[in-house]
Amino acid sequence: MTSTQRADLDTDLDVGDLTRAIEHFNRYYIRLPTVQKLSFTTLSVLDTLASSGPKRLTELVRTEQISQPGLTQLVTRLERDGLVERRRDPADGRAVLVHITDDGQRIRQARREDRGRHLLPLIAQLTPAERQALAAALPVLSRLADLGTRAGS
Repeated sequence: MTSTQRADLDTDLDVGDLTRAIEHFNRYYIRLPTVQKLSFTTLSVLDTLASSGPKRLTELVRTEQISQPGLTQLVTRLERDGLVERRRDPADGRAVLVHITDDGQRIRQARREDRGRHLLPLIAQLTPAERQALAAALPVLSRLADLGTRAGS
């Protein structure tokens, strides 16, 4: 077994298994039907702005991993739809920050609620032990995401 498959820790965590499980779940999760049809990139930008605050376009290009022209077009559409707004950066009057609006927050929340409605009947089919294991994993998965976000990966 290679070091990329097994974490070099005092556990038997197989990183390949973790990666496959996350990717398998993500494929299902991001394709859940919703009332409002928005692209993954749109939802990602709204989520980034909601969770980490206003960002410059250059920061969003890096976090969302799309081209500057593509992101500029997306932000223009989101601004036109009232989901984000551009404001002068108070620290640098030449720069602009993209902010999520209340409507953008509502869209994000509605999407989360829609997904929850789809997951609830599936979670109900899990055994009590599986639900406990899932609940116990949530803080660890959140921490792993936070560590990755801070590391820029």
